[in-house]
Amino acid sequence: MKNLIYILGGPQGGGLETTSQVLSWAFSRSGYGILSDREYFSNIVGRHSYVHTAVASDEYPRALCYPINMLGAMDPETVFTHWPDLSEGAYLIYNSDTNDTALSRISSMEPELATKIQKRFSEIGVDGTISSLVKHLKEQKSINPVPISFRDALQELQKRANVVAAQASRYISTIIIGAAAALAGINEDSVKYGLQRRFKSDTVFEHNSAFSEMIIRSVSSNFGTPLKLDQPALKSKLLVASGNDVVAMAKVVSGLRFQSYYPITPAADESFTLEEHQKLGDDGSVLVFQTEDELAAIGSAIGSSLAGARSSAATSGPGFDLMVEGLGWAGINEVPLVITYYQRGGPSTGQPTRGSQSDLLSSVFASHGEYPRIVLASGDHEEAFWDTVDAFNLAEKYQVPVIHLLDKFLANTIASVPVPDISGVSINRGKLAEPGLKEYRRFFAEGSVPQRAALGEYVMWYSGDEHNELGHITEESENRVKMMERRMGKLDEMEREIPEERRVTVYGEERPDVVLYGWGFVKGAAIRAVHDLKSENVKAMYVHVRTFVPYPTRTVKRIVDEVGAERLVDVEHNYEAQAATMMRINTGVLPANYVLKYTGRPIYSDELVRAVKSVMSGERRVVLEYGA
Repeated sequence: MKNLIYILGGPQGGGLETTSQVLSWAFSRSGYGILSDREYFSNIVGRHSYVHTAVASDEYPRALCYPINMLGAMDPETVFTHWPDLSEGAYLIYNSDTNDTALSRISSMEPELATKIQKRFSEIGVDGTISSLVKHLKEQKSINPVPISFRDALQELQKRANVVAAQASRYISTIIIGAAAALAGINEDSVKYGLQRRFKSDTVFEHNSAFSEMIIRSVSSNFGTPLKLDQPALKSKLLVASGNDVVAMAKVVSGLRFQSYYPITPAADESFTLEEHQKLGDDGSVLVFQTEDELAAIGSAIGSSLAGARSSAATSGPGFDLMVEGLGWAGINEVPLVITYYQRGGPSTGQPTRGSQSDLLSSVFASHGEYPRIVLASGDHEEAFWDTVDAFNLAEKYQVPVIHLLDKFLANTIASVPVPDISGVSINRGKLAEPGLKEYRRFFAEGSVPQRAALGEYVMWYSGDEHNELGHITEESENRVKMMERRMGKLDEMEREIPEERRVTVYGEERPDVVLYGWGFVKGAAIRAVHDLKSENVKAMYVHVRTFVPYPTRTVKRIVDEVGAERLVDVEHNYEAQAATMMRINTGVLPANYVLKYTGRPIYSDELVRAVKSVMSGERRVVLEYGA
């Protein structure tokens, strides 16, 4: 096998994240590429959570897809929820002690989903119990059940490792780790590596290590290694991290000195990573400051930037809404500032733990009035790293707020990527005022960007009002025109100086039958779809926008003129096709076709391929819904 697709599922707070982490580290330690997305409800404990993972022997997986080769179920709800996702001949790891458990007893399942599943059971003749469903899957889809008595396994652990009965249930996740590792043929040393990274206590590690060995040997002796992957062909060193962690690393590399935040999903994990490693001292200090709300978060980041420190604030949709007034203040005062914006489902609280790309237009037009800004958007972990580095340099070069758009999908997805080569990273702090000036005019510039000095270096004035070159408030009309035109002139400088190839990347065929147009986390599914469509004799191109302000007008307009709007397919995780609106604003052309998803789950490459075929058959708007 070159590729393995699996899902691990269980109750929130039941050890699922540990299971996923250990297996991801084990696969990566063995040399394989991984991509792993965590989907979960917005509660602390109890509701269904799952991890969807792609493993590859010869590439870094770009996208997730269905059906899956293996399902590791920590509880009956996982079996009931994900059985339709299993491919022919797939393997189902489950607790045989729950054979008599009925769907009607799963109180944590949302009633809409339970009703849908029960209807399906009636159609296929399943009585609603685990045993009946497993029997059906075995007979109708050639599924290979891997029944394990969790009760017996935990009792054996108590005997062998002196684990007290009250603590034995904590080791359920290790049953799934061992069984999955056995079927996939991961060597025990790689599993031990994963366990050692996760468990710092020697005793806990030893118990988990012994237990995983027991499960691996038991499952291997009964089922062999039917899902064993080919020898890995990836030669470079791998970095295995979530999108949150990658951005945190990039901020340190970029020279970040101050980060503010108010805890909000899915942005908070980035700040938690920085907090875990922050250092206060004379050399390379990074201060992470948890504020009482988002108003204080952006205010403190602005103050830190004015004091001369590279500064950022990390947030999500509701938090960004609260920051907008501060964003406008930063705009009129030309404050270099990075806002790392992790999108989630809205409006209001919306879907706190689900993904979305519905805040593009909000970012481009946030705050009343007009002022220059830069809006970047990252499509994968590597882009997220380098876009973060660029964000700080661009913010200080042009003295503008930079909004760096990511999404929940990227934030919570763990991926293996080549270790970034940071040897060529440079820090551009822009036009810094020279010491010893007789008069410092903060807002004077011969071009568009003035000299910048830190608070305390010179006497200076800042306010939220329009001002003159010194910063004094004035409403005089000639000054207003002068100040507006100078500030907005930065947009022209950005257009001239930021290369188009940094703003947009084109993948696929040069003379395509169909052109996919998208941004953000669409990237992986789109590139995979281009590859899969080629095998079906469909020539496809993917136009991936990375910078919306300034927009890559020339490149997009050239492609649009060559292929025509009829062959354009806008692909996004939102309802309104917001990137298509940006295309129309900047090129005058609107795509004729749309593939949209707004369930809060990511676009999968297999459903995107089907959707493109539907578009080519005449369907103008396809709405995707797959995913539990």
